[in-house]
Amino acid sequence: MSTDAAALRDVSAVVARSGSSFTMGMRMLPPARRHAMFAVYAFCREIDDIADEPGEAQDKLRRLGNWRSEVEAIYDGTPATTTGTALAGAVRAYALPRAEFLALIDGMEMDARDGVWAPPMTELRLYCRRVAGAVGLLSINIFGDPSPRAQEFAIALGEAFQLTNILRDVDEDLDDGRLYLPRELLESHGVPFDAAAEDVRRHAGLPAACRDLAQEARRRFQEADVLLAGCDRRALRPAVLMWGIYERTLDRLERTGWRPDTRRVCLSKPAKLWAALARLLRR
Repeated sequence: MSTDAAALRDVSAVVARSGSSFTMGMRMLPPARRHAMFAVYAFCREIDDIADEPGEAQDKLRRLGNWRSEVEAIYDGTPATTTGTALAGAVRAYALPRAEFLALIDGMEMDARDGVWAPPMTELRLYCRRVAGAVGLLSINIFGDPSPRAQEFAIALGEAFQLTNILRDVDEDLDDGRLYLPRELLESHGVPFDAAAEDVRRHAGLPAACRDLAQEARRRFQEADVLLAGCDRRALRPAVLMWGIYERTLDRLERTGWRPDTRRVCLSKPAKLWAALARLLRR
């Protein structure tokens, strides 16, 4: 087996193990584009695992720095890792912008340093741009519409996705010593942003702060809807399909109401498929 074939096999295995909603969108793509997305996903998984796993911040930053060096090696044609080898082909085939891989690492470093806790809204937007917008901008090159309007679409949709993830994971993040809800929304509902995790979790104003952030996610979904009208909708079908899943997840979250100790919202496979197709067929 060639080095490239072995690398492709490995990144495909990472995607298969993930159970991610992104898998459904990737499966729509022709093989070459699908394999490129697998490589991007595997890269994201590698650096996300470093930021999320237990350990000293300094060690995490060192390991993320190694990935920063690997990105440079990918663009020099000398990757040292399996994932880097798989990415090198995607970079060549689809002119993937180096800056977006580095932005992803910047976002993971924000998580790795001390963990994000009630950031100002401007910092939350920067975080979303790095960890979600960058994925969107890499993806649209692979999908086949890297136009300026599609770039705006990718950033808006990426932020909506990330805000939905944040709202879904409030309880879990508090358990891990993280709070991504912006301090302005917390303060507006009387939630002290410097309180202990359990005090935040039990505060009567927390659901209202979450509802406000959900409205911001809705606003970004609406912006993406307007932008999509000027894009190659056929090329962007994988993004639209995933959009349906995230929007349905947000619907469920709003019905649940962000009460503490509520079971984590998780769509079944049939529910994901139905939500994805409904969005795909919407005009």
